[in-house]
Amino acid sequence: MAAERAKTEFQIACMTLPYSRFPLERALTGIRDAGYKFVAWGTTHREEGGEVPVMAPDAPPTKARELGKRCRDLGLEPLMMFSTVYPEHREAPAVFRARILQAAAAGIPQVLTFGHTEGGHRGLWTKRFKEWAPIAKDHGVMIVIKQHGGDTGTGKACAEIVREVNHESIKVNYDAGNVMDYLNLDPLEDIRACASEVCSFCIKDHRNFPKDEDCGPGFGEIDHYKLLHPVAFTGLKMPLCCENIFAPVVPRPRDAAEVDRLARIAREYLETVIAGLQAA
Repeated sequence: MAAERAKTEFQIACMTLPYSRFPLERALTGIRDAGYKFVAWGTTHREEGGEVPVMAPDAPPTKARELGKRCRDLGLEPLMMFSTVYPEHREAPAVFRARILQAAAAGIPQVLTFGHTEGGHRGLWTKRFKEWAPIAKDHGVMIVIKQHGGDTGTGKACAEIVREVNHESIKVNYDAGNVMDYLNLDPLEDIRACASEVCSFCIKDHRNFPKDEDCGPGFGEIDHYKLLHPVAFTGLKMPLCCENIFAPVVPRPRDAAEVDRLARIAREYLETVIAGLQAA
């Protein structure tokens, strides 16, 4: 009898990004109350003083450690944070080193990055990732690359870079919504070309009708059973971080309670998909 395949431990998280028009504390409590056990840090939130970064690039690691503790005190384990800088940017070497230290201090396993939609920097990416990979490994952090148009707009292209770097601390994050949005390609075909390198997902869906726009999982045209199937039995822990939870076509909610409701719908949808996929 063949050995039973080990199920992937999908960690369903909500980014604070959908709550960006509200204070960070409201985002965290909303995500907790929507039933999540995991969270991913977004980029900025509207506080009393205006738009404030979740974690500024020059913030000391102690500040990241404090925010990590705040999350855990609420029952949320932080899984991911943004680099907030393109890998090709002139300041990227300093920023990525700082992000690695912040993530390590906060106990965050993954730093998410992506390139400019116009692309054209793959050679520089490879060079820099080879330099950053040992630093990331030394601090127990993984840098994950997602699709964002241009010549890194597919999982296949991101996986080619990862395989050239050839280091366990540089992997692929899969964003099916971006593959559809920027390149109008079928992510279900694309993910098969990179599944062996995928270690997390930015979850967003996409519709081409009745309006061309991203949306929350289950509201779009992407079949998440087929999307997650290639990575459903890896035996690994794999973050699924909800970046977009909104309904298509209609205006985005201005009430935080409505964002909570949509966050709950996204979680329940993904839980249903995973249960059925792994049972089958």
